[in-house]
Amino acid sequence: MHFCLGSLNPVKKEALIQALKESGRFSSVHVSCENAPSGVPDQPKGFESTLTGARNRAKAVWHEGIFMGVGIESGIVPVPLTRTGFMNLTACVFYNGREYFTGLGPAFELPTKISRLVTEEGMELDAAVQAAGFSKNPRIGYSEGLIGILTGNAVTRMDYTKPSIHMALAALC
Repeated sequence: MHFCLGSLNPVKKEALIQALKESGRFSSVHVSCENAPSGVPDQPKGFESTLTGARNRAKAVWHEGIFMGVGIESGIVPVPLTRTGFMNLTACVFYNGREYFTGLGPAFELPTKISRLVTEEGMELDAAVQAAGFSKNPRIGYSEGLIGILTGNAVTRMDYTKPSIHMALAALC
């Protein structure tokens, strides 16, 4: 089965490949990648913006010959009763040319300084992580991710992304 991911991020691609194989639903898996526009700000804020970004990416890369277009988008969403009021989560959307199949992954609260930089100053998460002194890597989302830094790599960005893919696959049933 041919899946096309609407991102060139190698972590998202590998997470998709692993999750598709782990699902045991496909005898063969081929994943191609295209740089698809999300149609939302570089740092989505809120469920709607995050889901819209994933949907737009999935739809943009679907065409005849592709089994499913796939969009994976991380965003900051308001969550009451948390220290900062915001959590980071990932949405995955599969699109088959007619229907969308959506899944969400786990969420984690950002450190206060990073949360403030993203929510109040409008920074993208990678830039906020650098500005707050958590990493010198300008593209932390292309490697272990902020979650990798915060957990000492007990959970990496790939680990964190895969559940959203599995949840979207569950919607295919």
